[in-house]
Amino acid sequence: MKLIPTILCGGAGSRLWPVSREMHPKPFIRLADGQSLLQKAWLRGAMLPDVVEVMTVSNRELLFKTLDDYGEIAESRKIALPNSFVLEPCGRNTAPAIAAAALTIAGTHGREALMLVLAADHLISDQPAFAQAVSRAVAIARQGKLVTFGITPESPETGYGYIEADMDRPIEADGDVLGFAVRRFVEKPNLEKAEEYVASGRYQWNSGMFCFSAGALLEEMERHCPAIVSAVRACLAQSATVKGQGVSQVLLDAGGFSAVADDSIDFALLEKSSSVAVVPCSIGWSDIGSWDALGDLVAPDACGNRVEGGEVVLHEVSNCYIRGDERMIGAVGVDNLIVVDTPDALLVAGRERAQEVKHLYASLKARGHEAHKLHRSVNRPWGVYTVLETGPNFKIKRIEVKPGARLSLQMHYHRSEHWIVVSGMARVVNGEHELLVNTNESTYIPAGHRHRLENPGLLPLVMIEVQNGAYLGEDDIVRFDDIYGRCPAKAQGEKK
Repeated sequence: MKLIPTILCGGAGSRLWPVSREMHPKPFIRLADGQSLLQKAWLRGAMLPDVVEVMTVSNRELLFKTLDDYGEIAESRKIALPNSFVLEPCGRNTAPAIAAAALTIAGTHGREALMLVLAADHLISDQPAFAQAVSRAVAIARQGKLVTFGITPESPETGYGYIEADMDRPIEADGDVLGFAVRRFVEKPNLEKAEEYVASGRYQWNSGMFCFSAGALLEEMERHCPAIVSAVRACLAQSATVKGQGVSQVLLDAGGFSAVADDSIDFALLEKSSSVAVVPCSIGWSDIGSWDALGDLVAPDACGNRVEGGEVVLHEVSNCYIRGDERMIGAVGVDNLIVVDTPDALLVAGRERAQEVKHLYASLKARGHEAHKLHRSVNRPWGVYTVLETGPNFKIKRIEVKPGARLSLQMHYHRSEHWIVVSGMARVVNGEHELLVNTNESTYIPAGHRHRLENPGLLPLVMIEVQNGAYLGEDDIVRFDDIYGRCPAKAQGEKK
């Protein structure tokens, strides 16, 4: 039976600001081993038996960033699997996302195909135990059940929802108990209730991972939340599908998808259905919900400090988590702090208040500050750019273009650009002219000129761009031709 890992890659990861941003959310955070949480999720699913493809449901703005992550991990592990995407124009929670995935999978692989729904930002440290749990879930899903994975609690955690298993209704196959019927789902409890749940032995943490056939899920959604599945089906009928180079993309129609109710799969379906089962498991699971949790992944020194990334100098410091990228960090005489340094933002917080970092993110977003959305370095399908300096009427960027890649044919109304090639060779369209610009050469693009930058070589092209003008916003761009499907018209919030 076909198995399709379906990765849900959404959310801003606001509690992990300033590393997590709207356009660089939590799944793309790299851990100490160099892998992102998203890469780990893809690998977790791709390594299972009977997998025919990996589907990802994500914001369409993150497609190329996701493909870069997948390509890197697939090449390093020599795994050749097709990837498919359902790309959302806006977030509508997990029920519409899973419904869109199920309808797409049913149309491509049949209603009997099994979906393994995974979160892109969870960490699972015990892959063999995870594979065993999936095997049990698959056997139950073949019986037409909707299966959720329950994490055997290690402590009375108040930050997770719980699932109560009906121990009198085991689910078996070939004489083996694989799981249990679900009695009820419980919201995040207070400490007293959490202690009671753990002591009873009947409750599991709600992991947010599921397994079911596409057909069984759709039947239950049509029974318990028909408006959602009907609206998603109507949206898909208006949506475009793009295929090529081993990747299939369903571009959900913006008007149709924004009309779908915003609801979670738990509330919309699982809490109502009588066909839900739970597979209890111990798989080394964590949702990495805060800097405190992420810091716990780093081995402490003799003073309880956990240090990650750049160069750090400490004097009489204890029980701190300190993470840096480029600048040296020095600390003296502090205890129980979180310090996270990035090129454009610094976080200092008490470890016991790590969950409250989300308030900083919300405040920045409300103010329209770019630090909630973008880092200084921003990935694009053609490469990456880094903002080096910004001032009145000017902005300086370092631009790196992948070999063989090219930017869109475009124009700016309000700014001119000076391009200086630092290494490599650039093929440039500048108005009516096309020219090659070599290392240590430059060219000038006046405002209003159509232009394009391309790397025709085998090595990365690195250049410095100096923008001048009264308005330097990233939305001052008109595209005329683009190989990445970002035409026509003005692309809000995109550079190049």
